[in-house]
Amino acid sequence: MSQTVCRYMFYVYNKYHPTSLLQKALKMPSDLELPSLPQSTDDITELGLSSFAPYLMNRILRRYNARMDEEIRGHGLNVPRLRVLAALAAEGPQTINNLAVFAISEQSSISRLLDQMEAEGLVLRQVSESDSRARIASLTELGRDRFEEAFPLMRGAEADMLTGFSTAERALLIELLRRMMSNIRQNPI
Repeated sequence: MSQTVCRYMFYVYNKYHPTSLLQKALKMPSDLELPSLPQSTDDITELGLSSFAPYLMNRILRRYNARMDEEIRGHGLNVPRLRVLAALAAEGPQTINNLAVFAISEQSSISRLLDQMEAEGLVLRQVSESDSRARIASLTELGRDRFEEAFPLMRGAEADMLTGFSTAERALLIELLRRMMSNIRQNPI
């Protein structure tokens, strides 16, 4: 993990937890001087994009998605299809609106994608028992099999991204990402 990323994570974590577990986990000195968060275009110019969290997250996810597209193509999948399968495998049957949130897509795009995936036998859509206006998507056996083929590839890509991270650093990264998600959440899920 780069020193800049460590310092940034340390700053954010200490802002909310003055007695920082991060400092202990990363074995950082208590008198470490931390960069301030970019506040203006001058700050970005001085600190560079490598100190801007959204930029780093986008670069990481772009590379992860490109790798996944390459690796799952042989399984008849692409990243949007994999996201649908993963969401349904992890969260169970979902309304189309909830599935759009979990699969990180627009509702209209998910509906079109589900049309294709249903024709291929990967998912099944049924009318909701509690609301006849809603449709519920679920995995078929073939969809679950396809996801189980792709899951080790997902975990392998994640493991490669986290090479050199200790168990504590991995846990902390997940916790910080969850908190960031909570800070910007627009849906209850």
